[in-house]
Amino acid sequence: MNEITINGEKYIKKSEIKEMSKLNEEGFEYVVIRTDSSGVHAGYLKSRNGKVVELINSRRIWKWYGANELCGLATIGILNIEDSCISPVQYKIILTEAIEVLSTTEKAKNIIEGAVEWIAK
Repeated sequence: MNEITINGEKYIKKSEIKEMSKLNEEGFEYVVIRTDSSGVHAGYLKSRNGKVVELINSRRIWKWYGANELCGLATIGILNIEDSCISPVQYKIILTEAIEVLSTTEKAKNIIEGAVEWIAK
């Protein structure tokens, strides 16, 4: 991948950004959700009604490194997955205060789905 580092931050060419993630077998899109009160979640968007969203096979992202903000996380993924904290998979969750819904790239989805489960010790 063509990338450049400026002041310790990695940037990639826009032309290198991969296609958006494919729908799962049920036709649901993989998204990153920012909520007003319960943090950041990534999973398959089953439904949305205003600020209420239902995700399946989702993971809460407690902290991440290597993406400056959620747009970067949804596009390029998490570059430093070892120092990030991502919960185990939750089969179904209903979030009542979703304030941002971002489509993801296939690359970002694969990184989030493949991350080792973070469990507090």
